[in-house]
Amino acid sequence: MSTTSSAPGVETHIHRDDEGSRLGMWLFLFTELLLFGGMFLVYAVYKFTHAEEFHLAAKELNTLFGALNTIILLTSSLTMVLAIVAIKRGQKYLSLFFQLMTLAMALGFLVNKYFEWMAKISHGIYPGSEQLLEKSNGEILFFGLYYVMTGLHGLHIVIGMAVIAYMTWFTWKDKINQDQYVRLESAGLYWHLVDIIWIFLFPLFYLIS
Repeated sequence: MSTTSSAPGVETHIHRDDEGSRLGMWLFLFTELLLFGGMFLVYAVYKFTHAEEFHLAAKELNTLFGALNTIILLTSSLTMVLAIVAIKRGQKYLSLFFQLMTLAMALGFLVNKYFEWMAKISHGIYPGSEQLLEKSNGEILFFGLYYVMTGLHGLHIVIGMAVIAYMTWFTWKDKINQDQYVRLESAGLYWHLVDIIWIFLFPLFYLIS
């Protein structure tokens, strides 16, 4: 609960339900877990029924690209935490710096993923391509899941970047400050979820060969 004065002698009470906001964010994150959880379940079923083909298809992926993106996202989670800690301590400009660092690493992830996808596409490995259709059903399923799941994750990265960019703007305008930082915390929770999902995607697609 906070109080502001709208006219001389008149106080306006503004209700701020921080705990409700946090709960709402956790409920939203739960729906995201259900979405990716369903995809992980589909992956597990096809992996069980086409184990050899999945291992063969995974050899087409560049583990270095995946490992680099893992490092980038883990580091971005750290900078996001540091941004929240800084704003709680009233260190506005330090928080802005770490938020911008998080955005820079998110962009680095997308650039890295772009080059990885382009490398596969240039070799004719993409959904519906003649070269992919000549492969076994298991390999076709593997790359179908690869493009869908990493593509959806990439979309979440873009959304996360947009959210963090808004938080950076709000921080600059002092709408997020030492006393009001729940929105930045919520953005951080979303970003951590995006990172955790990638930590599962990395071994599923890159480390099974």
